[in-house]
Amino acid sequence: MQFGLMEELTCEVAGAENDHLLHGALSHAARRMGFDHFALAYDRWSSVQDGMLVHDYPDEWAKVYVGFDLRGADPIRRAGERSMTGFAWRRQLASLITLTQGDHQMLMVGRENGIGDGFTVPRHLPGEASGSCSFVVGPEKHLPGEMFHVAEIIGAFALARARHISGVAPPKSRPVLSERQRECVLWSARGKTASEIAIILGIREVTVIRHLKIARERYDVHCRQALILCALFDGLIGFGDIFDWRRMN
Repeated sequence: MQFGLMEELTCEVAGAENDHLLHGALSHAARRMGFDHFALAYDRWSSVQDGMLVHDYPDEWAKVYVGFDLRGADPIRRAGERSMTGFAWRRQLASLITLTQGDHQMLMVGRENGIGDGFTVPRHLPGEASGSCSFVVGPEKHLPGEMFHVAEIIGAFALARARHISGVAPPKSRPVLSERQRECVLWSARGKTASEIAIILGIREVTVIRHLKIARERYDVHCRQALILCALFDGLIGFGDIFDWRRMN
């Protein structure tokens, strides 16, 4: 039964040719899966105007969220940046992020305005975009856990459709670093100074400084932190390159 439903809903979502049709397909999918509402956000890194937000959240909550510009403080959004798969809010949120007093307050206000619990499917395309598709129930209802697998698939198709509808600009050419320059950036991201990097790589400190200077120039940034962020963003180095090394040392 779930496979047939998933196939039916996937076809509807995948066939949406504009944001209006995508809204209708997701609203229908949410109800068929046992949820009350949905919200899809897709943000292109290259252009804020090319992003997409479609939802059928209660008007009261939408007004509060938009009126107070709560997106930057949204704990669901932050948790989505820490997860590779769909997650249930009440069950998994605290395991993904440290919840602040403000987070608890925001979740409480959401419940007061019709948003109880939810299941969010995050997607990240490094260097291009970030997005999420959430399916939500009202304050007095329980999530349909038996539908999480279906919701995961529908959310993924919906985000892929949002990407298509928004239009994907041709990728800009990215800065090219030599292998030695990349090594210097990596060790800098691991917290090493220029003199320490020189010892590790067996080169002179002035050479390390020059490599890092060239890397900053190619990324058009002016500090170590910005260079590291750009390198992570471009996939030149990975979070695992940093955190796995820290765990082993």
